[in-house]
Amino acid sequence: MKRTIAIVLFALLTPLLADEPTAPPKKNLPLPGEVLLVAGRTTFIIPGKTDAAARNKPWIWYAPTLPNLPGQEERWMFEQFRDAGIAVIGMDVGESYGSPAGRKLFTALYEEVTGPRGYAPRPVLMGRSRGGLMTLAWAVENPDKVAAFAGIYPVCDIASYPGVEKAAGAFAMEPGELREHLNEHNPIARLEGLAKGRVPLFVIHGDVDKTVPLDANSGRLKERYAELGGPITLIVPAGQGHNMWTGFFQCQALVDFVKSHAAPK
Repeated sequence: MKRTIAIVLFALLTPLLADEPTAPPKKNLPLPGEVLLVAGRTTFIIPGKTDAAARNKPWIWYAPTLPNLPGQEERWMFEQFRDAGIAVIGMDVGESYGSPAGRKLFTALYEEVTGPRGYAPRPVLMGRSRGGLMTLAWAVENPDKVAAFAGIYPVCDIASYPGVEKAAGAFAMEPGELREHLNEHNPIARLEGLAKGRVPLFVIHGDVDKTVPLDANSGRLKERYAELGGPITLIVPAGQGHNMWTGFFQCQALVDFVKSHAAPK
């Protein structure tokens, strides 16, 4: 009898529960902006100081967007972008490591902001640390949709970070399977399209980084991209590792590079 009553009550309450509005996503941002859901994922938009109704608005695509990122260390450069009329936009795709699932979510974000929201079809992608994997993995599959790439000690090689063993789950593969198909997903092995389109890259990466080693990531990126004929600038601050050094986040050369390439072509 009690079980029957419980079933009836559940049946009566289910429609009411289904109609309850989803709580809006929350996120602490370095600067005021909009927090919304795109494809069910927390997304942020820090608008540039420009006409909100304009079309083809310039923007920077930032990653990683995780619960505590972007952080206050990005505030200075985000202010420079905002004041130049350039929006900063990012989507939380979790620890995707540049996997197909993460790339699919990024495509949903791209379609949302370049469609009804009127942002430019060619943003500057900006990857900090493992955000490099996320942005570069999407960029190499969509070189015609990328104005430029800027990185702060970006991960460029899955095998270097987080390593095949740890990344395999995000790719829905066993480690051995991912290792066998690594070049089909690894940004460092898929740069031809970006180089053919002469998409400019700019990276700052310390020479004593032990978490994301320079040689295996930005160093190798520069070597391979230059071999392919692509334009790339690499700044290597001496004695700096994977840290919150102000020089990474208040790099005027990086800000000038982004601003020069974010304007719609």
